[in-house]
Amino acid sequence: MDDTTTVQDLKTVVEAFVVERDWAQFHSPKNLSMALAVEASELMDLFKWKTVEEAQKEMKGKLLEDATDELADIMIYSIAFANRNGIDIAKAVTNKMEKNKVKYPADKFKGRF
Repeated sequence: MDDTTTVQDLKTVVEAFVVERDWAQFHSPKNLSMALAVEASELMDLFKWKTVEEAQKEMKGKLLEDATDELADIMIYSIAFANRNGIDIAKAVTNKMEKNKVKYPADKFKGRF
């Protein structure tokens, strides 16, 4: 689906869901940013106390399903944030990646942080 669904398609699906429930009234930048943080922490919680090797090995079945759901929640809140605040996601990502190229040039950061 990633190769056929546009960002605008996703924005439309999320917006329709929000409108059908009259939730836009609750979607302030503060509330949506907090919801994003909560969902990110729920994704992190799935891997708490696991080693890197355990996390990689277990990324199938139930853990993969749960991680996929948490990632979807993160994406949904991110899209809702963009919708409420007039952010063009493709432009934002493209612009940020250009800034990252300057901040982290490949010749200096390849293979290290």
